[in-house]
Amino acid sequence: MSGRTLPAAVLFDRDGTLIEDVPYNGDPARVVPLPGAHEALALLRRRGVRTGVVSNQSGIGRGLLTVRQVVAVNARVERLLGPFDVWRICPHRPDDGCPCRKPAPGLVLSAARALGVAPERCVVIGDIGGDMEAAAAAGATGVLVPTPLTRPEEVARALRPAPDLPAAARLALGAAALSVTKGGGPR
Repeated sequence: MSGRTLPAAVLFDRDGTLIEDVPYNGDPARVVPLPGAHEALALLRRRGVRTGVVSNQSGIGRGLLTVRQVVAVNARVERLLGPFDVWRICPHRPDDGCPCRKPAPGLVLSAARALGVAPERCVVIGDIGGDMEAAAAAGATGVLVPTPLTRPEEVARALRPAPDLPAAARLALGAAALSVTKGGGPR
């Protein structure tokens, strides 16, 4: 290692980042890890970096899912990808004005608090601009892993894009060097 400080934690969005995005999924049998998820998590865990999940689950607030279903899906994610050190979900609808719903920073701040680490020492890996906005609002570093559903303007705004999850994990491990923008200048 080149003397860089490792992040205290890497927090992942769930749907579209770690697992296939199945809208309002309450069925654990429909959980499918995305390519590179195992490799990325293994890389972080081997280095002793704590991992967590921060996920909007508005299906609960919309009456389309129960908390029990979300917990069952999350348990399946852990069976397939290994244990996470923290889980934080926001059950609210977008129009509820909730401070925990991404792009607000609440989920990131809550996860950092639960882990006993400063949010500035966290990296958030996600697939949409809202994940990056939540990271920035919390003082964390964001890494965008675009999918076909990521809007082009979100990709264009991303300071730290990665082509896949293993590349995002490698970027996260170099978090001390991530304080420069995509263009190379200081933040």
